[in-house]
Amino acid sequence: MGRIAAQSAKQVILQKVREAERDKQFEEFKDRIGSIINCQVKREEYGNVIVDMNPGEGVLRRNEKIGRESYRPNDRIRVYIKDVRREQRGPQIFLSRTAPEFMAELFKMEVPEIYDGIIEIKAVARDPGSRAKIAVISYDNSIDPVGACVGMRGSRVQAVVNELQGEKIDIIPWNDDQPTFLVNALQPAEVSKVVLDEEAGKIEVVVPEEQLSLAIGRRGQNVRLASQLTGLDIDIMTEEEESKRRQAEFELRTKLFMDNLDLDEFFAQLLVSEGFTNLEEVAYVELDELLVIDGVDEGTAQELQARARDVIEAANKAALEAARALGVEDSLVEFEGLTPQMLEALAKDDVKTLEDFATCADWELAGGWTTVKGERVKDDGVLEVHGIDLAEAQNMIMTARVLLGWVDPTELKAEGEDVDGEDAAAEEDEA
Repeated sequence: MGRIAAQSAKQVILQKVREAERDKQFEEFKDRIGSIINCQVKREEYGNVIVDMNPGEGVLRRNEKIGRESYRPNDRIRVYIKDVRREQRGPQIFLSRTAPEFMAELFKMEVPEIYDGIIEIKAVARDPGSRAKIAVISYDNSIDPVGACVGMRGSRVQAVVNELQGEKIDIIPWNDDQPTFLVNALQPAEVSKVVLDEEAGKIEVVVPEEQLSLAIGRRGQNVRLASQLTGLDIDIMTEEEESKRRQAEFELRTKLFMDNLDLDEFFAQLLVSEGFTNLEEVAYVELDELLVIDGVDEGTAQELQARARDVIEAANKAALEAARALGVEDSLVEFEGLTPQMLEALAKDDVKTLEDFATCADWELAGGWTTVKGERVKDDGVLEVHGIDLAEAQNMIMTARVLLGWVDPTELKAEGEDVDGEDAAAEEDEA
């Protein structure tokens, strides 16, 4: 063989060997995603730390490092395998020390009860390098989940704290009752009252004046971690602020009934005290619920409902005329489930036809939350103020797409049955 042929053969062999090494590395680490490994620092590039995985290399990006940590070549560190991807230059192994799962895995290594499944970590929220909250539950009544995680004289939790460079850890007992769990999550602050709005995914917490700064925490850290832990938007207020808010709501509803139903202040206050919050409740409630109010007989109740219905009909007519003036087409007006006020709101957002409505995303109608740099940011929905939630928005949009012929209802039904079947199979497997 000539020199060129030998050189070509050598290049092909070396390339195949490298590809085999890459495949071997990918196969070795793809099943280890979600685990912790010990590795050695090789070098630092633009703030990213390259570590020796033996075989291959892994990348600990600068945003995955705990803030004040610095590494030197040959330092041994413990990292969490976050992701393994195939790329042109070979498998890329992405590591982390800031992921909430890293803390959960550290506790699993330190607490045998977690490893054995007697205690489960239900949620973790972290402000890496500063503070963290972890919620745990025990499936054995004789074992205290918090005590087991803390260990004798704090030995177990201290081992995790030392690994995380002194990150303070609050261990909280998990509770299926969200308000109770939130009270635990806001520790060490004391909570006076909790009001949960499940539909909005929002919770109001009332604390004594002297506990407000403790509940919020330094730079809002305590309430932010509690929000991440519970998955709820938390609004913290003092008892005085809550009292003022309730008084303002009471006065606003009283004025609503006085102005629209032509009632005196005392009678309007009676309606509000009985729990009526809007005209629709008065107009369409069962007559018996109005008769329980002192001084209200059948004739008065019927007159109240008649007045409320007249006001609602007039408001609906005005809203529909405004929507049509903005260019709303009949295809959208005739769509079931949209009130005149909703049509007006959609028109102001430039949604004027059924086609426009069908192209909307559910969160554009019902609102939602996105996480930006670890903080939850609210996205306002066009119909959110009208009480439309994500499930209703999804259903309405899909109905519009079916009416337009964009989606085959039989295929939709088949997909739904497949999902139900998969869920049932999963439940059987768990059982």
